[in-house]
Amino acid sequence: MAASELILIWAFIIGFGVIMYVLMDGFDLGLGILFPFAPDDTARDVMMNSVAPVWDGNETWLVLGGAGLLAAFPLVYSIVLPALYIGVFLMLAGLIFRGVAFEFRFKANTSRYLWNWAFAGGSTVAAFAQGAVVGAYIQGFETANRVYVGGALDWLTPFTVLTGFGLMAGYALLGATWLIMKSEGYIQDWAYRITPPLLVAVLLVFALVSIWTPFIDDMVRDRWFSAIRVIWILPALALACAFQIFRSVRKRYEGMPFVATMGLFIFTYLGLLVSRWPYVVPPEYTIWDAASAYDSQLFLLVGLVFVVPVVLGYTAWTYWVFRGKVRAGEGYH
Repeated sequence: MAASELILIWAFIIGFGVIMYVLMDGFDLGLGILFPFAPDDTARDVMMNSVAPVWDGNETWLVLGGAGLLAAFPLVYSIVLPALYIGVFLMLAGLIFRGVAFEFRFKANTSRYLWNWAFAGGSTVAAFAQGAVVGAYIQGFETANRVYVGGALDWLTPFTVLTGFGLMAGYALLGATWLIMKSEGYIQDWAYRITPPLLVAVLLVFALVSIWTPFIDDMVRDRWFSAIRVIWILPALALACAFQIFRSVRKRYEGMPFVATMGLFIFTYLGLLVSRWPYVVPPEYTIWDAASAYDSQLFLLVGLVFVVPVVLGYTAWTYWVFRGKVRAGEGYH
């Protein structure tokens, strides 16, 4: 196997791990964002019970993607982490608060409201930080001699704040459509009502980011407005998914809104990759510049050949076992 082929395989693995994390962990982060707005505490119980069996397994993809990125493309860590220390810290702190709230909320009595806020706050902070990190990646990083030379807060700009709020809205949309699929009665009715406004918010941010991004980087502008018109199929498919969400909610379908929302995320994610390919540390370093030694990548790939099917297998089995509706009074206690 040629070195260039191995690097492409690892780029695919990391990209796959990232989108799996976004889809799998996105809806339970979205439920946390929606937590303060739920109709009552019974609805909050159903929301949390709907993800209690799967939320920690969903985060396997974050570990897999992060560890794979360190092993296969170490230059990304040496540049991006110093640039995003605060953003990454906020994300991890949010995930910790959310995880603790999962365990303590059902055991608490007088302090349950505190764990409600911990779950909501942790989910919100983690989602915003992830969106801001994506915005910082789109902006690019100030480097010299393969070292980050910018400031600790260079990642925090009006553009990254926009992408942070945009991902919050996107995760909330995933959470609402997940709740449509997993709940019933007045809780499901509430989820149906909030889905269209959330979708409008996502599409608004999508439009603003699409307009703003070409002004940030000449390469992105040239790529999207060059003769390669075929890439415009990606935003077209994303908009088709958005239309399907509206249609499915109006017809009160249960599974299709969630599936269409995942499609919206996938095509938007592919559009982001197309905009920056092959730069893994924009605007200077490509996947070939950032790659680790050939022997290291090959050795780790052998391990992943066994690990990834196992992760996919137990993920699929977990969702199959816990399929169906979650009703009030049932679930994790």
